[in-house]
Amino acid sequence: MPDSYIIEVNSQTAGIVVRGHGGYCFFASSQQFSRLEGQLFRNAREAERAARKLMNGDVKEAA
Repeated sequence: MPDSYIIEVNSQTAGIVVRGHGGYCFFASSQQFSRLEGQLFRNAREAERAARKLMNGDVKEAA
């Protein structure tokens, strides 16, 4: 299983997630996704869903 994944939303790089103790830590690649910076996710798919929600304006659900 890989230790890191690139997270893309609508062909835009949102950031990367890196596996560590307790889950995958999100590192934003642009200010648009900075709200997710440092958050832990159970897996890369969960981080991708959060980034997608944030991009679609569903701020309460993304955080």
